[in-house]
Amino acid sequence: MKKENRSTKNKLWTKSFTLLVLANLFIFMSFQMLIPTVPPYVKSLGASGIEIGMVTMVFSIGAVLIRPFIGYLLEFCQRRWLILIGAAGLLLVTILYPLTQIVFILLACRFLHGFMWGWSSTVNGTAAVDIVPNDRIGEGMGYFGLSITVGMIIAPSIGIFLYQHYSFDIMILFSAVLGVIALLLFSIIKYQTPESVKMMNKEDVRFSFSDSLIETSSWFPAFITLLATFGYGTIVTFIVIFSEERGIDQIFLFYILNAVTATLVRPVTGRWFDRNGPKFLVIVCSGLTFVSMWILSFSTGWEGIAISGCLFGAGYGSLIPALQAWVLAKTPKTRRGVANGMFYSAIDVGIGMSGLVFGMVALFIDTAKLFQISSFFFIAVIVFTFFAGEKTFHQFANRVGKDVDI
Repeated sequence: MKKENRSTKNKLWTKSFTLLVLANLFIFMSFQMLIPTVPPYVKSLGASGIEIGMVTMVFSIGAVLIRPFIGYLLEFCQRRWLILIGAAGLLLVTILYPLTQIVFILLACRFLHGFMWGWSSTVNGTAAVDIVPNDRIGEGMGYFGLSITVGMIIAPSIGIFLYQHYSFDIMILFSAVLGVIALLLFSIIKYQTPESVKMMNKEDVRFSFSDSLIETSSWFPAFITLLATFGYGTIVTFIVIFSEERGIDQIFLFYILNAVTATLVRPVTGRWFDRNGPKFLVIVCSGLTFVSMWILSFSTGWEGIAISGCLFGAGYGSLIPALQAWVLAKTPKTRRGVANGMFYSAIDVGIGMSGLVFGMVALFIDTAKLFQISSFFFIAVIVFTFFAGEKTFHQFANRVGKDVDI
């Protein structure tokens, strides 16, 4: 009987977790379709180069500003309504895009979109870690992170296809449909709010912007996330331009093989994380991503694109979920909302700043060299992780509740 109870307690693929992974996939796809398509849409409205650059910046500002407040609310609030408000808000802002024909108003809409994205991504990730058994956090957050990775990989190519072959309005309609599906799935999930959170009252939790922005116990993996996403930002911004420069029509292979490989290796990397900790996994995944970006930079046909996509899926596709699990494993349960917000803020700031910085660098060098230069941020990830103090990883072991051989 005890064995059955333990098995039930440690079950990962519950109905709630399965629905949460699917809902998060749909909401990420709905959002990620707009990443490569909003800038050319803004340009079609007559925006200047600076205004186009602000599309990413104002979004990141909105996302970063809201996350401390959401982290604060997650310390004492039930998860359900926070998640539904976030999903509904994202859907509403998505529908507003075609109605904004003035650049200034569209930038305001973009800020609001970042605001709601910061809200939704933070509460969704926190709800996931609440549901996942503590001793399977690496595996569970790896699968949850797969919904993020697949959304980030597949959705931009879908958005580009719909924008180029149909129209921005059709692309928005498709994005809105995905948002509706996500909202419906979120509404039927049974959430698990930790007892320590339920016992908290608003009066017991003092709000501090800095305390709700940064969780000091997990700042290091969040910093590593910032470095990794800064390196990844050139892929998001320039891979389509790169394919046009090289005359490669099969760029979709990068996205497809990326997603397939990330899916195939996820069970292995998730279990490795739970058994052995993050250090070796982060180093290996960063190395694979570094090699992938160099292969991509030299590609002139589909063969190089395919190899690069596979390596990128195995590397970066496993790296980000591992970093999220590392952040959350080091954080007390009552502070996981803050830590999760810090993690997503690191992603938004990394990608946003990368697009801005390398966008200026692109005025002087070709796209292939951008990939080569930005790849060295993954070398920085390797170096910082390798030389991190033992305390960084022992704290992880204590959170998971078992000895980890680093």
